[in-house]
Amino acid sequence: MVAELVNLQGPLFYLSAGELSDCFGLGKMITAFCNAVKVPELRQRIFFTLAVLIVVRLGASVTCPGVNAAVLQSWFDSQLGGEGGGGVAALLNIFSGGALENCAVFSLGVMPYISASIMLQLLTAVVPRLGKMAREEGGRQKIMQLTRYATIALCVFQGYLLALSFESPESSFFLRGIEATISKLGGTPLVGDKGFLFRFGVVVSLTAGSMFLMWLGDRVTESGIGNGMSVVISVGILSRLPAGLVQAWKTFVPSSGSSTVSPLVLVVLIVFLLAVIAAVICITQGQRRISVQYAKRVVGRKVYGGQTQFMPLKVNYAGVMPIIFAQALLIFPSTIASMAFKESSLVQRVTQSLSQGPLHYVFYTALIFFFSYFWVATQFQPQQIADDLKKYGGYVPGVRPGADTARFLDVVMTRLTFAGAVFLAIIAILPQVLSRQMNVPDVTAQFFGGTSLLIVVGVVLDTMRQVETQLIQKNYDGFLRKAKTGSGDRSPLAVSVATQQKTSVLSVVAVCLVVLAAVCILVASRIG
Repeated sequence: MVAELVNLQGPLFYLSAGELSDCFGLGKMITAFCNAVKVPELRQRIFFTLAVLIVVRLGASVTCPGVNAAVLQSWFDSQLGGEGGGGVAALLNIFSGGALENCAVFSLGVMPYISASIMLQLLTAVVPRLGKMAREEGGRQKIMQLTRYATIALCVFQGYLLALSFESPESSFFLRGIEATISKLGGTPLVGDKGFLFRFGVVVSLTAGSMFLMWLGDRVTESGIGNGMSVVISVGILSRLPAGLVQAWKTFVPSSGSSTVSPLVLVVLIVFLLAVIAAVICITQGQRRISVQYAKRVVGRKVYGGQTQFMPLKVNYAGVMPIIFAQALLIFPSTIASMAFKESSLVQRVTQSLSQGPLHYVFYTALIFFFSYFWVATQFQPQQIADDLKKYGGYVPGVRPGADTARFLDVVMTRLTFAGAVFLAIIAILPQVLSRQMNVPDVTAQFFGGTSLLIVVGVVLDTMRQVETQLIQKNYDGFLRKAKTGSGDRSPLAVSVATQQKTSVLSVVAVCLVVLAAVCILVASRIG
């Protein structure tokens, strides 16, 4: 039936149903997913990962002892409804996958482990003793052990602060406005029995929950698909997507029929979201390939080297780290200062300027640029790379080995870092601009950029790459590449005809999309 609908007049419009799906990569994607289930080892890894993720989502609903989760959920609902921005609590709730609004045992998530890993990674780069330990045999295991100890310390510290916030929510710096929610619920307290036993129980529950999440992440890395910690964070972020969609629908298409925002904005936002995701994928995958030539070496009767390889330098080398550091320096100090100096009008004005407005954007962008270069300076070592190339007989064509190669790599990386920092600044500021200028709910705007989108896109790309590698090793076609079976080659004429057919179908689909957009605009204008 589909083939009959596509068999239009003219040779360029004749496509079978399979060829039509291949035009958009849909058939290849479906085939790759089916092949992934066919491989026993890969199927076992996928099912194991899914089982672990089910456990993670169940743990996000188990409430800590002594806390009334209904009060906290009602307060978060009021924040989503537009009565407040949510601030730090909304940000932490996104990364915990909604566990914080349930006051669940997984409220801290794996963020203490991520924070400890970042701390140890930076200390390894700046402390000579730790750097020497990391390069020794078995040094990485020692660094990992120190990271786990630091994770426990951070869990205890953050859990204790969270317990104090639950005991006294009216004085908490991130539960601002919860008094109104408590009064609406008839004065039901967030915590009934306060004291040492409550704080001890919350600290133990949150610490055990975070360590259990860390253990699950390690199991996914070993026996599942993808990086376990990253997969857990991404699933937590994606779990907030339904709430974001519902809130966007309530904002742009309210049940009462009176809306300050045109429904046309919703159509534009969907198209804009797809464009942003495509841009993030392009920049995340973008790299500068430096050609490296290796000299020939004769060892006995064998000749080694004499070939050209490439050194990939990523455009966004720092990843999501600059945005995380910039958010931490802007949100937490200003929030703590505003709560500590409530009577000072000067402090309140300064913190208000740092939280929103032109001054906030300037400082946010400056911090992202600073931490982008700082991260590259601590993690990318051009002198060490140049020495390794010289040691193994490699050199960059047109550049002398040694110091000149190090300077060349440093200049190239500096320019790439500037481009990556511009990209990160745009992605970081975009959700805030959408939220304040276009009245997009905060929970929805988070998916248009910032750390959420970067983490999810990076994890999805990494997971697809691992699955594709497994498929190609088993002589199956992957998502983007085909297995090298030596068959299936087509002549240039066949390739040209297929290209023309796909271009023609894409043109027809583009026209259909334009017509569909025009219909949506007409309907939106009638509704408005």
